[in-house]
Amino acid sequence: MALSDPQTITINAVAQVCALVSADATKSVYMTPDEVYRFTVSHQASGNRVRRMVRIDKKVVAADPLTAINAYQSLGIYIVVDEPANGAFADADIQLILTGFKTWLDATNFGKVLTSQH
Repeated sequence: MALSDPQTITINAVAQVCALVSADATKSVYMTPDEVYRFTVSHQASGNRVRRMVRIDKKVVAADPLTAINAYQSLGIYIVVDEPANGAFADADIQLILTGFKTWLDATNFGKVLTSQH
C-alpha cells in the first residue's frame, strides 16, 4: 500500500507538508515546496536481506567558519529495518521492537547520543 500524497511531518509543532516529487517501485521521495525538508521511504533487497528505510533530511544555508562563504548544509535522520528476506520476523514483532526503540529515544538518551556519550 502506497503512502498518501502529501506526507506531513511535524517539527517543533510546525507541520511540514511534503509533496511527492518522485516515486518508483522501491523508493518514494516527498519534499516541502521550499525544498528545506525531504522525506524518503525506500526498500532494498540484497541477497537474503531486505532493508526498509525512512529518512528525513533538512537543508539550510550556513556560512563556512573558515571562509565565511554561504553554502548549503544538510542533516539526515533515518531509521533502517534490516531483516531476513525469508519472513523470519512478523510485522507485529518488528512493530514491538520499533515501539521500544522510540520509547528509549527520549530527549535524555538522545541528548547523550548527540554529545557522543555511550
